[in-house]
Formats: sequence, C-alpha cells, structure tokens
Amino acid sequence: MKTILQIEKLTKKFSNVLAVDSLSFALEEGSITALLGGNGAGKTTTLSMLLGLLEPTSGQIKLFDRDFIQDRHSVLSRMNFSSPYVDLPQRLTVRQNLTVYAKLYGVRKVRERINLVSEEFRLEDLLDRRVRKLSSGQKTRVSLAKSMINRPDFLLLDEPTASLDPDTTSWIREFLKKYRIEQGATILLASHDMREVELLCDEVLLMKNGKLVEQGSPEELLRRHDRKSLEEVFLDVSRQGGGN
Repeated sequence: MKTILQIEKLTKKFSNVLAVDSLSFALEEGSITALLGGNGAGKTTTLSMLLGLLEPTSGQIKLFDRDFIQDRHSVLSRMNFSSPYVDLPQRLTVRQNLTVYAKLYGVRKVRERINLVSEEFRLEDLLDRRVRKLSSGQKTRVSLAKSMINRPDFLLLDEPTASLDPDTTSWIREFLKKYRIEQGATILLASHDMREVELLCDEVLLMKNGKLVEQGSPEELLRRHDRKSLEEVFLDVSRQGGGN
C-alpha cells in the first residue's frame, strides 16, 4: 500500500504546555483511520497542524510525498476538512457557500458539482436557505458537502455525524465507505462515537496527554485489552495512570 501521510516526531508546545509530544504515525492510501482521545489529548492541535493552521514546534509532515510544513500549498487542493464546530459564513445561503468553496478549490463546472453534492447529501431543498437558519444536523450535512466539493484524496473529518439522526448517520457512513473505494481516498476522523469507529474505521490511533498510546485495528484493540467494545478500551486507556 502507498503511504499518503507520514508524520515523524510531530511536536507542538504552547508556552509551558506540551500539546502534542513527538507524535509519529502513517496513513495508507484508501484507509479510514480514527484519531481518538479525551479532552486535552492533543487531537485538535494535531488536526490543526495537518490543516496548516498551526505551525509545529518540531517534527515532519509528509503528505503525497511533499513536505507539508514547507510546501503545503502544493497539496491543499487535494485535501479538505469538515467539522460541525467550524461555522460556514452564516449570512450566505448554502448554494453561495458551496460556490465560494468550489471556486477556492479550483473546481471546474461549479454548478454541476454543487448539484451533485447537494443530491448526495440531500440538500436540494436547502440550497437557497441562509446557513444561520439551518438546524444543527442540516449544518453538519452542509459542512460534509463542502468537504467533498473538490473530490479530495485526503479528507479530515471532526465528528462527521454530530447532531445527525440514526438514519442519516447510517447513510453518511455508507457514503464515506463508498467514496473511499471509488476515489481511493484516505480519511482521518476524530470522533467520540466509539460504535461509529468500530463500524467505519480500519485503524485506530489513541492519544493521551499529547502522545500516541495505542494503535491498531478495532479488532486488535478489543483482543489486546480483552474487552467487548471500543468504548471499554477507550475508558481503560484514558483512566490508566490518572489521565483525563
């Protein structure tokens, strides 16, 4: 398998706080990987560095065989991001938001692409509604549609099914699985939904106090910890040594 993302000794320090401590892992092409950890574990800081929003204190990030820290602009068009906690412009309509991001990513045939992602995420009736008038679940779907506007090869997702009902959550999972196969995309997601991780992910990375403390497939982690659910594994690791 081809390595898409390679992280070596990635470290981020804020004043006297070591948020990410010498983090190393690799993601293979076409994989879906979960980045897990309790509050303060370093997940958000890690995602921010992978998006180019934060500059690491030290370490390396290679994405598509490029030095992401020094040359991120060469690969930004091949990646995208979704989070229900990052607001899209509230005064714009859904259509206007998708148009802006399509143009930012250099998407060709913008109207056709917006029509397609709107159909995929069931947004046809919401296209001309302002984002500020949407429900939380509707905003989550719009954010996911935005993340797919450029057909990314590397997709970062923060709580991709937050505020969604069980039926919508199920078809979003199936959509991501299908997209991974058809596009050959690599997906890294942060989630507190352990059942979702078990159903969706090939690999789990578990952080604590800025460090990577566990790694493996959901099945491997269940066997290693002799537990019946990934939630039990998560609680075991999080509580060891008095962690968060």
